[in-house]
Parts: sequence; structure tokens; C-alpha cells
Amino acid sequence: MLITHLALVSLTENTQITPSQLNRVAAALQKQATRDFGPIWQVNATVDAFDALRDVPVGYWPLIVVDDVPDAAGFHLDDNGQPFSLIEFSDSWSLTASHEMLEMLVDPLGDRLVAGRSPHPDQGVVEFLVEVADPSEAAEFGYTVNGLLVSDFFTPRFYDPVKVDGVRYSFGGHITKPRDILPGGYISWRDPVSDEWWQQTWFSGNQKKFRKLGRLTGASIRAAVDAKTKTVSRIASAAPESERFADARELTARAKDSTRARAEAWLRQIDRLRSGDPLADVWEGGEEDND
Repeated sequence: MLITHLALVSLTENTQITPSQLNRVAAALQKQATRDFGPIWQVNATVDAFDALRDVPVGYWPLIVVDDVPDAAGFHLDDNGQPFSLIEFSDSWSLTASHEMLEMLVDPLGDRLVAGRSPHPDQGVVEFLVEVADPSEAAEFGYTVNGLLVSDFFTPRFYDPVKVDGVRYSFGGHITKPRDILPGGYISWRDPVSDEWWQQTWFSGNQKKFRKLGRLTGASIRAAVDAKTKTVSRIASAAPESERFADARELTARAKDSTRARAEAWLRQIDRLRSGDPLADVWEGGEEDND
């Protein structure tokens, strides 16, 4: 299996992201990709933080944090047809970074389509754009990794023709049937009969709505859809106000207390080793290992 290498880099100017923050988010994304996402979608990826774009090795796809995304499209292709993503900074930028990472891993070129029955009653079989994080993209459906908020995502069974009991349609279990969307989410498809793109959205209120996007042009379908849907900016603005994000912040503070205490314990043991203290090789509260 080929390994996809991703680089997390900050180009923010209005807000300073410290190397420590960048590394912590990269570590959370790496764990999500390896532990949660990879086994379900059969992808293998690394995520590393870099201080500057010029430090990113050749062969890495960058996830770039910026102050704002002008056209609201997070996904792009460079002049050589290689993917990169722009992540709009906010207090919850780890959620946006996770969203962009997951969709890049499943559909690097932003044009992967899967056939299925349309949600629209007047349409038949259509082609869905594979955007694994969009139907449940709202922060309230996310979860935490290393104390940081990351995005939920759907599984390959999301495109099943009928609902089957016991099937997992999304990682968090919030999506309970095929091709469904949750509050704050959406799904996009092309109608082959009209050659026009459509969406079902649930952005406000208690009602899902159909939206016709028309014909889309450009190197990447996903980039065109994101620009019309303002995905990145919407997540960046809405997520910090959610209860799920507030819970994640509290968990992050507790996680920092734990990691700080552990670091202090390591430092004390290192100091004992440097001083030649014979107790340095004895676990606190335990017995000396003579093996």
C-alpha cells in the first residue's frame, strides 16, 4: 500500500501559531488517520508539522493554515495537478484541518464519484461526489483526539442502496442510514440527465433543502463545490460557538495538566540519572528491576 505524506504548515499573519500548537495538531491528525480512518478506508498516511513551506520535502501534500480563505474553497490543485488544502484559522482550526485531511486522503484529486439513488424524488441514479466529512461536518458531531476536536466522517457503507441494521455509516455513529445528512451538513451529486450539480443541505432550521448548483467547471469538482458552499469558512465561524467545542477545550486543558505532570516526572528522573542517584532506575512505588 502506498503511503500518503501530508505536511501541516502555518502561514497565518494575524495570529501566531506556535510550533508546539502545530505539532500537537499534527500528532492528533496522525493518530486519527492511523487509528480511526485508515483501517476503514484502507489508506496509509503520515502527518508531519513543518515550520515553513520551504521545509516541506518533495512528495508531501501540504495542509496550510491561513488567516482566511478568499474563495472559501479549502481544496485546490497546484500547477502540477497535486493537491493542497487551505485551512482557515479559528479557535477550532484542528476541526477544519481534520476535515480537509480526511477528504484529501480519500479523494486526492477532488473528482471521485460514486453512483447511487438520488435523494431528490424527481431524479434517478446520480453520481455523488465523495466528500467523507461533509454530511456530518458540524462540530457537534466531531470527537476528540489527544484532547483536540477532529471531524467525524462517513464509512464506505454510506453509499449502500438500503439501510441494514448493525451497519456503521459514520465513525461516530451519528449517521444512521445511507446517503443521509445531519444538521450543518450537506451532500453533492451530478444528475447525468441534465449534467447539472445538486446538493441537499441542512444549514439552518429543522428542514433539509435541495439546491441546484448548475454545471461546474474547473480542474477539481470539489474545489468548485467548496467555493459555492463556503465549507471552510462556515466550519471556521460556526465551530467555536458549539457546545462540543467547549467540551473539547475543557478536555484540552485537562490533557495539558496530565502531559505537564508526566513531563515533570520525566525531568525529575533525568535529573536523578545525571546526579548518579541509584534510585533513578527504580520505579516510584515499585521495586528495582534486576533483570
